[in-house]
Amino acid sequence: MDARHIEQIRSFNRTVTRRIGALDDGYLSRGRPLGEARMIFEIGARGGVDLRTLRQKLGLDSGYQSRLLRSLEAQGLVKLRKSANDARSRHVRLTKKGEGEFAAYDALSDRLAVSILTPLGNARRERLVAAMAEVERLLRADLVELAVEAPDTSDARWCLNQYYAELAERFESGFDPAQGNELAEAEMRSPAGYLILARVDGDPIGCGVLKRLTADTGEIKRVWIAPQMRGCGLADKLMDALEVQARSVGFRLVKLDTNRALTEAHALYRKRGYYAIARYNANPYAHHWFEKQLGG
Repeated sequence: MDARHIEQIRSFNRTVTRRIGALDDGYLSRGRPLGEARMIFEIGARGGVDLRTLRQKLGLDSGYQSRLLRSLEAQGLVKLRKSANDARSRHVRLTKKGEGEFAAYDALSDRLAVSILTPLGNARRERLVAAMAEVERLLRADLVELAVEAPDTSDARWCLNQYYAELAERFESGFDPAQGNELAEAEMRSPAGYLILARVDGDPIGCGVLKRLTADTGEIKRVWIAPQMRGCGLADKLMDALEVQARSVGFRLVKLDTNRALTEAHALYRKRGYYAIARYNANPYAHHWFEKQLGG
């Protein structure tokens, strides 16, 4: 690892923590530490949240989260109860007093942002905001979690619907899922198939499907990454997960098709060792067909 890179990251961290007041006794002059302030904001922004999702979003261990919640509860800012959907899960929401604190933090956070941007000219503001967006995007990509998921969950359906909507915009003739080798939910459930969902901080940001064609051949479909997370290597990570899943269920060969408009997908597949083959299906939206032998 380059020592210059390490030092730059450490310097960046020192500058940011100093500039946003993370080291102050009371973050944004509200008299409580940054950890509690961050938790108030996350609960308030979501209108209440279950503890598991909150822990994932903030990257906290259970013990530290419990201590923060006990402190906020003692201050009369939050109220915990059992989840209405799962008796084993607990849900936290802000009290009326907590909502007041959330509004105060929200306004003060805007004021802090304005104080950072005000001394800069328009060009420097754009540079700073663009650089911040890129840093956030790259750091979030490192937190991606990939897992097989049932196709009927709200997150899985959201990703698939986003995929369909994008194809409808990009394809010359639009896109109708019913015409483009439509996948029934049963074909995305084991042993007929597998849907892999990508999440960052608990939020869905991508999906891919592995469908069984024969005993030793699978087909990769519905590979999609949210636009704001592209360019960070997530498509490769998703393809890695799909190929690992294919090997684990005994597939020796995987196939896929793609539309001529998806040039970035063509490049991804060729880079990963997929080679062009003759048409193997009746998908009316496909112009290119590929396959790859899986080793090991």
